[in-house]
Amino acid sequence: MLNKFCKMPLWECNRTLIRVAQGQEPAELVIRHARLISVTTHEILEDTDIAIACGRVAYLGIAPYTAEHCIGEKTRVIDAQGSLVAPGFMDGHIHVESSMVGVDEYARAVVPHGTTGIYWDPHELCNVTGLEGVAEVAKVAAKVPLKAMITTPSCVPAVPGFEDTGASVDAAGVEETMSWDGVVALGEMMNYPGILSCQDNAIEEVNATLKAGRTATGHYSVCETDRGLNAYIASGVSSCHESIRAEDVLAKLRLGMYAQIREGSAWQNLHDLAPAVASGKIDTRLCNLVSDDNHPNTLVSDGHLDRILRMAVREGIDPVTAIQMVTINVATYFQVGEDMGSVTPGKCADLVFLEDLKDFHVTRTIIDGEIVAEDGKALFEAGGYVYPSWMTDTMHVSVDIDENTFRIPAVDANGQALSGSSATVRSMVVAPGSTITGSTEALAPIVDGCLTADPSQDLLKVLVFERHHNTGTYAYGFVKGFGIHGALAQTVAHDAHNLLVVGDNDADMTLAAKTLVECGGGEVAVQDGKILGLVKLPICGLMSPEHVEKVAADVDTIEAAWANMGCTMPSPFMTMGLLSLACIPSLRLTNRGYVDTDTFQFVPLVIGDEA
Repeated sequence: MLNKFCKMPLWECNRTLIRVAQGQEPAELVIRHARLISVTTHEILEDTDIAIACGRVAYLGIAPYTAEHCIGEKTRVIDAQGSLVAPGFMDGHIHVESSMVGVDEYARAVVPHGTTGIYWDPHELCNVTGLEGVAEVAKVAAKVPLKAMITTPSCVPAVPGFEDTGASVDAAGVEETMSWDGVVALGEMMNYPGILSCQDNAIEEVNATLKAGRTATGHYSVCETDRGLNAYIASGVSSCHESIRAEDVLAKLRLGMYAQIREGSAWQNLHDLAPAVASGKIDTRLCNLVSDDNHPNTLVSDGHLDRILRMAVREGIDPVTAIQMVTINVATYFQVGEDMGSVTPGKCADLVFLEDLKDFHVTRTIIDGEIVAEDGKALFEAGGYVYPSWMTDTMHVSVDIDENTFRIPAVDANGQALSGSSATVRSMVVAPGSTITGSTEALAPIVDGCLTADPSQDLLKVLVFERHHNTGTYAYGFVKGFGIHGALAQTVAHDAHNLLVVGDNDADMTLAAKTLVECGGGEVAVQDGKILGLVKLPICGLMSPEHVEKVAADVDTIEAAWANMGCTMPSPFMTMGLLSLACIPSLRLTNRGYVDTDTFQFVPLVIGDEA
């Protein structure tokens, strides 16, 4: 596959590299006295020189050999002074939009932490603006050195027929994008039921990818490791980041699937998954470390893949093995190993300077032979991109929202009023650090003919409003697990990204919803009629035009508001944002109603209404 993400194709510069390697022509840059982390042999090569030309490695001087013969009058020489040098880190599965900034600001945040490449599934913004939006953000990515390799969103909507999104993508659209310069793979195939039932569009999206010689990435979110998993892999889908048990990782590896071990801001799976590979007894060539979703405050305060590497080592994974999981393993999976993933002759000169293999403190990042970050600071500009109006005017909620909007009628499926002081209802249940939303029964009080929240049992109301096409549709349900008093609203509501509101009283829920409609989308926390925190995200209702540090500070404020309101879970807005994601077990709420995501059927709010 032709890699469009290098400074120069190898066939255009191999003559120069040949001459530089032999000392017949000077290198542009020579790094001396590095401790090179060899991901091809799982070694640390002491006192190694690296000669670079045309954005690629031309020569490695592994002691006792040196690169002195590559140094000319105009060659820049960097004395590494024994610093560790690794290949640039690559995230094999990421949604940039979850950082709440554009890809240019995202680059400014992660490149100083050693990230040189990402495999970006922009299905969040694609659900709002379609493939036209994907093409637009590819233009933004081209303005920064980070190699933002796009994987075409495969599930827009995530599960057809259960929600209303701003756009849709079919197999013909996927086929078209496979010729785009910025596209390298198919994004996570969340519609695993469609694959298992040989649904035409799901299968044809995979087939369009395979015909183009590209990689089809996956999302198998059920704890099933036999017939279904075998069938899913047999379709051509070859990776999954949704493992929640160590045995899931082993099962996928044994079947030849790449296991993408995830550790994001909210989806914290590394601790549970590391035992599958930490012993060193399992070959880890098919393992990647990925982040999936990161909030901006995580990136600013803790880093990106360097953060995950620190955690992996703490969990017992060998440090060089962990580095392989963010370098050569990723490049091999996405079929770019001829250009990326190792510091070897002919490969792109994407390098990271590290102080040690415990804290993974990055001191310098080089992409295509150019120094792009030093001492924690990006050496390139970002921000200022002017997005088209169709990406900044996406709040189209036709409902005239007031307190009456949030009243849930206490009626059965036939519209008959329920008797008694309470009714048994279905409720979603959330858990910290997990993507899984459970289903339980709860007693919802009936007051003035309406089902109400009950803070005494942590039972909150949830409403989802369609916000793309002015359809006026919305649905309601209940959730347990947040433990808050007040209301929360957000348009970061995977994957349709409709307007999602949670709360224990109608007044606060009304203020929260109206605030986001007025500001073009984002996240807001309200308590007793006061706005405690607000993150404005006017780009698709998902991203801010501000610098990442400003957005991170806003997110810190709103997470503090969550805590003051009674919530103790990490990155609670990410957890809340999955309440409407109808492709992960077990119960979700979309603008069309409750969805049992184990059986993929709509189910009623009131228990006993099935008949």
